[in-house]
Amino acid sequence: MDWLTPRSMASLPPLEFAVRTDTGRVRPHNEDAIALSPDFGLLVLADGMGGYNAGEVASSIATSIVPQVIESRLRLLAAAPSDSAPEDFGDLLIDAVSYANLAILDAAFDEPAYAGMGTTLVVALFQRGQLTLAHVGDSRCYRFRDEVLEQLTRDHSQLQDQIDAGLISPELAQFAENRNLITRAVGIDDALEVEVHTYPIAPDDVYLLCSDGLSDMLTAQQISDILHASGHSLQEAADNLVTSANDYGGSDNISVMLVRVQAMGTDKGGLIERILNWIT
Repeated sequence: MDWLTPRSMASLPPLEFAVRTDTGRVRPHNEDAIALSPDFGLLVLADGMGGYNAGEVASSIATSIVPQVIESRLRLLAAAPSDSAPEDFGDLLIDAVSYANLAILDAAFDEPAYAGMGTTLVVALFQRGQLTLAHVGDSRCYRFRDEVLEQLTRDHSQLQDQIDAGLISPELAQFAENRNLITRAVGIDDALEVEVHTYPIAPDDVYLLCSDGLSDMLTAQQISDILHASGHSLQEAADNLVTSANDYGGSDNISVMLVRVQAMGTDKGGLIERILNWIT
């Protein structure tokens, strides 16, 4: 699906979105989950893990709880007096992920079959001319700016630790057998460290959130080439990324969320309102 957001909140920049999630060619079902809140400039992507479909449960909980917490807080912020203290969006994202962490732990406690389930998580919030990004695990966010692709998140994985220690080169890392062993996940332990960073945004920036079903199948150069070749069609880019990941084996679930920062005045008025009315 592909749409633009209305500027329903003064702090929300004009954005365009496209999303796609796919089971891939090997897995029997999709344990990825995504959530998109256009009115709040919010994207959430989770890649679940655990037996007996528990990974699907964990990712579903995360992509349900995190938007609920963030949207509720942003509504309160919008209704607050103009002279009140501004929200720290980094703290807001950490709070939301912490609530999701507790909800997954509670669900595992109530249902023994879900014991040990967890999920990666990447959350992107576009407010006040900036991107606030939170992540746990190896689901990623990239920025495509001026034809240059940059990975903004750092994987919480054993492989990344080995790269940082100089034990393996980034070029060989794609072929390492331990590339999917993560060192952090939501829902595994009461103590959870969420990595948060803030980035200024610019018109024509494209941001990509994805599960490792994409990043394990395609190199950064291949991702960049697809984004370039797709031009201004975000949905075409999302579809082509997923298709290419499947063409290279599709060994895992594949989820893609794309957002483009629009220049001011590029909204399409009534058309956008009709689209939003149709999907809500």
